[in-house]
Amino acid sequence: MASNSSCFLFALLLAVALSSIDVSLAARHLLQTTPTVPTIPTLPLPTLPPLPSTQLPPIPTVPTLPKPTLPPMPTTQLPPLPTIPTMPTIPTLPQLTMPPLPSNLLPTMPTIPTTIPPMPSIPTTIPSIPTISIPSIPTLKIPPIPFLAPPPSATSSP
Repeated sequence: MASNSSCFLFALLLAVALSSIDVSLAARHLLQTTPTVPTIPTLPLPTLPPLPSTQLPPIPTVPTLPKPTLPPMPTTQLPPLPTIPTMPTIPTLPQLTMPPLPSNLLPTMPTIPTTIPPMPSIPTTIPSIPTISIPSIPTLKIPPIPFLAPPPSATSSP
């Protein structure tokens, strides 16, 4: 199943690769040819009949209208405006006294040391690594299996 899909993908890749060669050659051929533009035929213009000319009647004048006269406005005495009542006086409030502020509003800043403490000493010798003795593994001699053993060497007879 996997070989069928890989063969199909290979064939598809090969087809795309080969078709792109033809497409690029065709594009180059089109770029090298000069385009021929078709000419548009000129159509004869139809003749239009002349527009009829008629004499327009004169515009009528606007009639003048009589100016209306307005009757005089009656002169009547207006009643007097009412007086504004006086506002009651607002009692004065006692003055509040604030407690005194503390003298140190901001906390004090810590002092920055001006001297740098000495660096710790770096050891110059490498400590030795303790050695551990590894016990040896006993060897085991396995006899050869007859059908897997190499054939005996042939000796030449004099």
